[in-house]
Parts: sequence; C-alpha cells; structure tokens
Amino acid sequence: MSAARDQRTTSSYWRKWRGRAHGSPPRVDWREILWSGIGGFLGLFAIGGCALALSGLDRVMVIGSIGASAVLVFGAVRSPLAQPRNLVGGHVLSALVGVSVHLVVSGSSWGSVIAPALAVGLAISLMHLTRTLHPPGGATALVAVIGSDKIHEMGYWFVLFPGLVMPLVLLLVALVFNNLIPRRSYPEYWV
Repeated sequence: MSAARDQRTTSSYWRKWRGRAHGSPPRVDWREILWSGIGGFLGLFAIGGCALALSGLDRVMVIGSIGASAVLVFGAVRSPLAQPRNLVGGHVLSALVGVSVHLVVSGSSWGSVIAPALAVGLAISLMHLTRTLHPPGGATALVAVIGSDKIHEMGYWFVLFPGLVMPLVLLLVALVFNNLIPRRSYPEYWV
C-alpha cells in the first residue's frame, strides 16, 4: 500500500514541473513597453549620476541588483515585490546580512563556499519575515559577500551606499515618473 502511495507522490511531484499554465505570458501593450524602458533608463541614469557625485568615476556603488530592481519598479509597477517597502527594505536588510556574513564566515577555509549560500538564504528568510521580499535583494546580499576588495573594504558602509541610497534614488524616480503616466499609479501601498 505504501508503494502505491509513494508512486502517486512521485508522479505528482514530476507533474509539477509542467507548470500550471500553458503557453506564454500575455503580451504587454507597446506603450507599456516604451514607458518601462524609459523609466528604467531614467532610474539608472539618476543612480549613475548619484554614484558619480558621491564617488567620482568609481562605479562600485552601482551594483547589478539595482538594475533588477529597476525592472520591477518600472516594468511590474503593481507587483508586491516592486513596492517601496520591498524595494528599500529588501536591499537594506540583504546588504546588512551580506556584510555580516562576509565578516563572520569568509575567513574560514569553507568561507568562499558557505558565505554566498548563507548570505542569500538568510536574506530570503529575513525578507520574508519582515514582509520586504525583493528578489534583487538576494543579489545585493551576494554582492556583499563575493564582491571586489573595494566592496569588502566598505564594511557596513555598503549597507548605506549602495544598500540604502541607491534604492531610495530609484524610488524617487519611480514615484515621479510612474505617476506622470496616466495609466500607471505607483505605489500600490507603502507598508
């Protein structure tokens, strides 16, 4: 009897791999495509300008995860993952976790293997716990651990620059730009 149940459980597991929906996601209106692209450009342009003003030509403050955040706040404005609480909180908490894990774990012999996994796993759990889940935050935690020597030298300053300042700049641009477009309203909620 348990063999039959195990077989049903196994086949149920593999059926999940097919997905729930069939076909491709729905198409997006050309205006939405255009506005999303312009918003992403403006958001990253503002971030690049701030990084230039704060650190000269050193781009260490422009991290890849902020580009992923731009995709959410300009391309998926209604997503719960794109809301201000998630955008700012997700990056700040993940930067804090990443820096802390790097400082505690990276000196050990397995640190280069354990630290990235631990930082991302803890960041996901902390974002869930605080209702600030923001997928690019996982990348922020990862950058704090595997980043360059310049990033590691920043220590907890990484939490402030780029962890807090860059998401705030992106949020400001998103608030102004997204609400200029008649068919958009941002944010859906603050807290």
